[in-house]
This record gives sequence, C-alpha cells and structure tokens, in this order.
Amino acid sequence: MKEKIRLAITAAAFMLSAVVHAQQLTLNDVIRIAQENSFDAQVAKLSFMSSYWTYRSFKADLKPSVNLSANLLGFDHSLVGVRNYETGQQAYVDENSMTNSVTLSLDQKIVETGGVISLKSYLYHLRQFDYNLNTINTQPLEVSYSQPLFAYNASKWEKKTAPLQFEIAQKTYTAAMQDVAMTTTALFFNVLSAQSEYRQSETTVKDREQLLEMARRRLELGTTTRSEMLQMELSLVNARVAQTSNKLNLDNAMYRLFSYLRLSSYEDAVLLSPRHVPELLLVPDDVVQKALQNSSHNGEMKLQELNAEMSLARAKSARGLQMTLTGDVGFRQSAPDFRGAYSHLQDNEVVGVTLSMPIFDWGMSKGRVKMAQAELDVIKTKNEQAHLDYVQDLRRDVADFNTLPLQCRNAARAEEIAGERYEITKKRFETGTISVTDLNTAQQELESAKSQYISQLFKFWSKYYALQKTTLYDWRNGCEITVDYEKISKK
Repeated sequence: MKEKIRLAITAAAFMLSAVVHAQQLTLNDVIRIAQENSFDAQVAKLSFMSSYWTYRSFKADLKPSVNLSANLLGFDHSLVGVRNYETGQQAYVDENSMTNSVTLSLDQKIVETGGVISLKSYLYHLRQFDYNLNTINTQPLEVSYSQPLFAYNASKWEKKTAPLQFEIAQKTYTAAMQDVAMTTTALFFNVLSAQSEYRQSETTVKDREQLLEMARRRLELGTTTRSEMLQMELSLVNARVAQTSNKLNLDNAMYRLFSYLRLSSYEDAVLLSPRHVPELLLVPDDVVQKALQNSSHNGEMKLQELNAEMSLARAKSARGLQMTLTGDVGFRQSAPDFRGAYSHLQDNEVVGVTLSMPIFDWGMSKGRVKMAQAELDVIKTKNEQAHLDYVQDLRRDVADFNTLPLQCRNAARAEEIAGERYEITKKRFETGTISVTDLNTAQQELESAKSQYISQLFKFWSKYYALQKTTLYDWRNGCEITVDYEKISKK
C-alpha cells in the first residue's frame, strides 16, 4: 500500500512539473521513472521477492523448530477381531472407546551429517466405556535421533546452493534494472528520432510555404518558370504529407514510451536530447574484472556445476548399502490417572538399524552414476568455453564502445555542417541562383545528418547501459551500483 501511494505521489509530481515545465524530460528522468513504475521493474521486484523468501525459508529450516501434533476425539464403536491364543479361534467383540494423543517436539537438523535430533514429550489417553477404564501412557521426556548412513545428504548440498542462488538473485535483480534502462533508452530515442523528424518537417513546411509565395511573385515578374514554381508547390505538398506521417509516427512512439512508463499524461511532453556525451575510454581489463566480480556469470556457472555434482552424489549414494540408525532415550509410564502416569517413571531406550541394499539391478545404478558423471563433464566443458566467449565478447564490446564518443562528435559536427549548408542553399534559392532540386538535396542531407546524430547517440547510450548491466558498475561516476535489498523485501 505504501508503495502504491509513493508511486501515485511520483506520478502526481511528474504531472505537476509538466504544467510548469511543459514536461521536459531527460534520458535520466525517463529511466528513473521506468525503474520505479514499469511492469518490467515490478516483475523483477516480484521475482527477487520470491528468491528472497525462498532463502529466508532455507535459513529458517536450519534453526530448531517447535512442533505440536495431536489426534483428538478418536471415537471407535465397532466390532474388532480378537484371536484366542490357546485355541487359535478368532471372535469379534464390541469396541467402544475414545483415544486422544498429543506430542510436543523440538526438532533440529544436523546439516553436516543429515541426521535429525528431537526432544519430545508424549501423552496418550484411552477411554474404554464398556469397562469404565482409563489408560494414560506418558513419555514426559524423550530424546530421539535418526541418522542415515551412506545416504545422500540433501541438507548439506542445499547449504552450498541456497546462498549462491540468493546471491545470483540479487545480481539478477540489479541487472534487470539495467535491462529496464536499456529498454527505456531504445524507446526514448525512438521518440527523439520521431520528434526530430516531426520538427524538421514543420520547419520544412514553413520554409516551402514562404518559398512558394516567393516563386509565385518571381513568376509574375518573369524571373522564373512555371515548371520551377510547380516543382516548389509539389515540394510543399510532399512536405505536408511527410509532416502528417511524422506526426503519426511521433504519437505512436510517445504512446509506446509512456505506456512502458505507465503514465497517461504525455501530450505536451518534450524529450531533451542528451547531447553531452561523457568522455569515456574504458580499459578492457578493468571491464572484464568488474564483470567477473559483480555479475552473476561466475555464480551461474558454479551453480550449474554444483547441481551436477549434487546429482552425481545422489546417484552414487543410491547404488550401495542404505542404512538408517535410530535411537530413542527417555522415560515412560502407564497408569489409569494423570498422577500415576507421571510418577515413578521408567527408563525407555529403543535403538535400531534399518538397511537395504540392491543385490542385482542389471547395471541400472551404475548407469545412473555414469550418466551423472558425463553430465558433470559436459557442464564443465561448456562452462569453460562459455567463459572464454564471455570474456572475448566483453573485450569486443569495450572496443566498439570506445569508438562511439568520437562517432558522436563527428555526427554532431556533420549536423552543424548540414544545417549551415541548408541555410546557405535556401538563401541562394531565394536569389534564384539554384534550382528546387538543389534545395531538396540540401534538405535531405540535413535530415540524414540529424537522423545519423540521433542514431549515434542511441548507440552510445545503449552500449553504455549494456556494459553497465554486464559489470554492475557506474562508469560515469566511478562507483559500484548498489541496491538496498532489505528495503525492497519490505515493500
């Protein structure tokens, strides 16, 4: 409930700022909203919560547990078979009784051995109505221990895998937030591109209207031909068609972005292009080190091998002798009343061993061990190759990323040059020294330069957030990406 209120306040603040600032949003603003409000962010949080409570349950299972079990009001009115031990004859007698029993126990798993030790207290009451007899059996204190021998110890393996699974879940959540940033970046630049094209088409329509009016006056003066005037009018019509199409593209791009952000008020939103590109030159070795240190890559490979080793241990333990040692030590008593049942307690000791062993199974157990061993070898081989590919791909990504700041600067300069050339061309057209074709060519070059610049910005930021996801490191500020997981778990 508190989270919903906080999100409502965030959305309200966003809409309030929209009224004052016409909804001017930067890339960081949009990413922050998405990481709080998008469905992908919510799914990531819920997935982490599931892993969090799974790990909490695992830790709780290692602690002593207090258990109460009872069988109450066990009324029995039936015929039961009774055998005469002297003659061997069986007869049926009327049974009319009620039983009640209660057991209170304190149980503790022994992780290293796989055994269970328990401290118990037991009470049993039998009431025979036909004979007006009460029988009370008690075991006020009993210590019992059960220990499998040569068996698969699930608790020991779970102690190895559960913390690793939770660590992977933490890193997966942090990486999922970077996935949200990458998705938001793509949607943001889609809007930015559509927004740029629409603005350019608006400017083009205004220019063509002015130039068409100028061409008509020049036609009246006889300084231009009707063909050139019609070509300018055609250029205006095409510009208006492009403006309508670009407006639809902008509306669709805006809808996809703000739908992802789960915000409904965006009619006046204006996205600000992140023209400042930080001067980052990443060292491949540093990036690889951070990736191996912070990402879930190593943990996932280790977990795969642990699961394979666990399957191998299970297969090996199932092929041989299975033994379970059990022992109970305590006190007991039986009497017709409670006072007698808890007086003059007698010793109670029970010790036993159960065992089972396959004599001949046509090699089935051996086959299972071989399969498990082969699966472990396959996983190790695949992980070795996957690790080499992971490091190599990461180094290549860093090399690609390091070229992008220069590419962005070149694209920005190209946009400036194309804009200046278009203005010069337009003035030359106004003086009648060039044709409409030359003007259209300059305009197309300007639109291409603007599109290329936005494309280079998108490549830079998408690559940046991809590396930030891989390394879980903020390269702009030079710090680790930290998340308050306890705060998330309390939402």
